[in-house]
Amino acid sequence: MSVVEQEVVVRQLRWEADGVVSLELRSRAGDPLPPWDPGSHVDLVLPTGIERQYSLCGAPGDRSCYRLGIRREHTSRGGSEYVHAFLRPGQRLRIKGPRNNFGFRRAGSYLFIAGGIGITPILPMVRQAEAWGVDWTLLYGGRTDGSMPFREELGRYGGRVRCYPADKVGRIPLAEVLEEVRPGLEVYACGPESLIAGLEEAAAHWPAGTVHIERFKSRPRVSTVEDTAFEVVCAASDKTVTVPPGRSIITALDDAGIATASSCRSGICGSCETGVLDGVPDHRDEILDEAARAAGDRMFICVSRARTPKLTLDL
Repeated sequence: MSVVEQEVVVRQLRWEADGVVSLELRSRAGDPLPPWDPGSHVDLVLPTGIERQYSLCGAPGDRSCYRLGIRREHTSRGGSEYVHAFLRPGQRLRIKGPRNNFGFRRAGSYLFIAGGIGITPILPMVRQAEAWGVDWTLLYGGRTDGSMPFREELGRYGGRVRCYPADKVGRIPLAEVLEEVRPGLEVYACGPESLIAGLEEAAAHWPAGTVHIERFKSRPRVSTVEDTAFEVVCAASDKTVTVPPGRSIITALDDAGIATASSCRSGICGSCETGVLDGVPDHRDEILDEAARAAGDRMFICVSRARTPKLTLDL
């Protein structure tokens, strides 16, 4: 899947909360940036060569700049640390995208749930729901008041936004909030694994397709398929590659000199999405829902494997 790549310039950095900055980027050439929808993210390519994915959290209709919200993670692999320590206005960067794995669709009403920096993909959804004139509520949790970015911005919505700083009021009461299934309401949520796991448990009785989540990190994967060797047939390049146990498809392709797009290599960014022409994938990503998995016409080759001895891919 081809992805737009371009040079941008840092226009502004602004403190949004303890350890969180917002980063505004504009096209180096001054052209309008590619259009995007709520839920989209871009890959930020830093001068060190590090690539990280960050949600777009500005106004979708404003193509003059992109806004990202980035929390400093001292235990990270260096992306957020570089942004906080070294990025300054005027610096040039590259971005890839935008790409959307967290698509936002029209519904009768919405319940948004966000934890900490998980507010970033939710902000444009709130803007869109407000523009549509659709009923919505946001439940926003964090460790403390000071750790929750964009609270001032959210203040314009009054009682539609309910904040839960854990040190004062405790966590979002997910079981209570999700106890009753409300026809026409859809849930969109993003946050740390503790929040998402609690939400999945509390909403287990909700109809399929009404609860939409985005994770920060991939979970330990459990598969019913044993990791055995299988063949990948690359239809476009007329090459066949054997993928051994314990090795990913994308690594085996790299070893064979077949270049593919990739970034996170953990099944969350979507950059390695590949069409499946024949065979049955063993999906291990954090992106596809059950319907998309059952369709079996695309997969993410950085983590997913095969349920059949051979896969034919659009590569």
